[in-house]
Formats: sequence, C-alpha cells, structure tokens
Amino acid sequence: MISVVLLGAGNVATHLFKGFDKTSEVSVIQWYNRSIHAIKPYANSVDITDDLNDLKDADIYILAVSDDVISEVSKNLPFDDKLVVHTSGSVSVYDLDMKHKRGVLYPLQSFSKSAEMDFANVPICIETIDKKSYPLLKKIAVSLGSPTKRINSDQRRVLHLAAVFVNNFTNQLYRIGHEITESEGAEFDLLKPLILETAKKIQEMSPFKAQTGPAKRNDKKTIKKHLKQLENEQHKAIYELLTDSIKATHGRKKL
Repeated sequence: MISVVLLGAGNVATHLFKGFDKTSEVSVIQWYNRSIHAIKPYANSVDITDDLNDLKDADIYILAVSDDVISEVSKNLPFDDKLVVHTSGSVSVYDLDMKHKRGVLYPLQSFSKSAEMDFANVPICIETIDKKSYPLLKKIAVSLGSPTKRINSDQRRVLHLAAVFVNNFTNQLYRIGHEITESEGAEFDLLKPLILETAKKIQEMSPFKAQTGPAKRNDKKTIKKHLKQLENEQHKAIYELLTDSIKATHGRKKL
C-alpha cells in the first residue's frame, strides 16, 4: 500500500483525502495543515498535525496548498530525497525545493468542498523530474479512478490557462445570465438544458463547429437589439467583446 502525507486543507486536499479514503491501494497516514482547526473534523479518521517537524515517513508528500506557499512549505519540510509533489496547474515543478524528488499531480477539475466529486471525471496530469517517480504517481492517480496523462510544464501551464476560460470565465457568464433573467423575473432554470446541451455538443465536435448564435450568423439586427437591452455597461462591454471574438473566429467583420 502506498503511504501518503497530505498537506493543506483546501478544496483539492479535502477531495483527495475523501478519494484516497475509498481506495485500498493508498493510505493517507497523516494530514497536515498550519491551522489544525480546519482538519479537526477528520481527527477520528486520520492522524492530524499542524507541526511540519512531526511529519511521518511516507512514500509521497502531496502539497495541496496555495500556490504562493508551495515553495516555502517544500523548503521547510524537515527531510530530503523524498517524493514531494504539488497539485497546482500554474506553479513550476522547479518551485519545489531541489532537496526533494519533485513532481506534479494536477487534477484538472473545479473543486468545491460542498460538491461531491467523482474522480472518474477528473483527469490527473502528471509531471516528474525523475522518471522513476512517474509509475508511483500514476498508480496513485489510477487508484482514484482518474484518467491520467503525462505532460510537461508548458502543457500544464496552457491547460491551466485554458481552464480559466472554459470554467471560471464561463461560470461568470452563467452568473451574468442569471442576473439578466432575474431582472425581468424569468427563470434561469429554463437555461440549464441549453447549458448541458452546449457542454455535451463539444464532446462530439470541436468548439469551432459547435458555435451558433447571432455573432456567428452576423445577425446585426439581433446584436443591436441585445445591446440596447443591456443596461449594465460591464455586461454590454462583455457582449461586444465576445461578439467581436466570435466574428473574428468565423470570418465576420467586427462591430
């Protein structure tokens, strides 16, 4: 069985712990967080600590901490020549202290503590400096039921950047859509089948081919009508920006 020490108590760390708890191939033998209060609810399930000097010996140490403290935490670990990985999409593997065997275990998904997570829907991107570390990381990812992909630093960085567009920015557009529907008492729930169909469509075709709407058609009357409807200047600016982007992609003239 692979022994793991988990560091951090955020969304990713919490879901990793729950995922590992369901497998017989990986054992989280200890969970560290600088504020022990955050992991106290799990004290009956795993040994918890807020002291780096008390860390147990393990096969792998997973730093599921904020990006800006990854380097510091790895430097302060009281040992060397152990496999230490972080879970960030944007932080370099070289930000981990060179006294360790270094790697990245990047789960490419949006995590919220309150939402259930099926790791079968969480691709895990693996990066290592030492090739010998890769099989162990892959075994850990597979134990969660996750599809795995070996990638390099450049690929991971662009995947993270693209994820901001397709997840964070898209969710903000959902929020704007919710605000627009509420302004006239329309039900946002009526849009949910459309949202699901849009996501389903790109499983079968490229986003380029899946594009529809007034900007793709160059429907100037509808675009003008929509802009007139929008009272929020920020919403109007976003509409114009995305309309111009779609037009440029599909060979139409900008607004």
